[in-house]
Amino acid sequence: MKLLRFGEPGRERPAALDAAGAMRDLTGRVADIDASALSPAGLTALRGIDLESLPLVAAGSRIGPCVAGVGKFICIGLNYTDHAKEAGMDVPKEPPIFLKANSSIGGPDDDVVLPRGSTAGDWEVELGFAIGTTAAYVSESDALGHVAGYFTANDVSERNFQLNRGGQWTKGKSCDTFGPIGPWLVTADEVPDPQKLRLQLTVNGQTMQSGSTANMIFGVAFLVSYLSSFFTLHPGDIVSTGTPAGVGLGHKPPLYLKAGDRMTVSVEGLGEQHQLVVAST
Repeated sequence: MKLLRFGEPGRERPAALDAAGAMRDLTGRVADIDASALSPAGLTALRGIDLESLPLVAAGSRIGPCVAGVGKFICIGLNYTDHAKEAGMDVPKEPPIFLKANSSIGGPDDDVVLPRGSTAGDWEVELGFAIGTTAAYVSESDALGHVAGYFTANDVSERNFQLNRGGQWTKGKSCDTFGPIGPWLVTADEVPDPQKLRLQLTVNGQTMQSGSTANMIFGVAFLVSYLSSFFTLHPGDIVSTGTPAGVGLGHKPPLYLKAGDRMTVSVEGLGEQHQLVVAST
């Protein structure tokens, strides 16, 4: 299944794509695409719905973030060797973990707003996934059973805030609009191997990133097991798994986002995002 949410910010409603790729309104069938819907029981109930019998979503409707009521927004840093090298950082022996503020979450086609004082806005196409069942101290062999589904993510970053303003990375990762997710969540049964997906990001039509999740240092199964050894993962938590080479920081000299730029972000089979970059007012 491909699950999504549509409508104005803060008033999104649940939907799903039917066999022909049309959006069908799930209002009244499920409260939202949230922890309850992403549970095994919730997904089983959704699979039992005849989508073609439901109303079509109006053409041109805004697509919202694909997961509602996110508990934790967890991110993995430096998870591709080529990206670690272009950033001038050591290839990690264990996954670097940081949290992105939930207030950064936005729809896949919403504007990305450069915050006041921004000089180094950057892009990062990433594979994201959502937790469907509680995971605490799970083995790597059992880990994928806790994943409800996968989505396209853009871990938008402000490198000056991230690297030069002291402390941890969170302040450069958590600005409003810096966490677009979607357009839809593809349930795990339709993603046989999350380590065989192409990723791509363009800026103004020029390809900046082109990679594969096959090159992740730490794969999804390992990450679920690893994260669950530090804190419990709950249904509705989401994880963004890191980015391949090609970010603006890696250019010589660095190439950063400016107002008017347009990003196109995709992960194979998980849909495409389209974002206009604007300056904060």
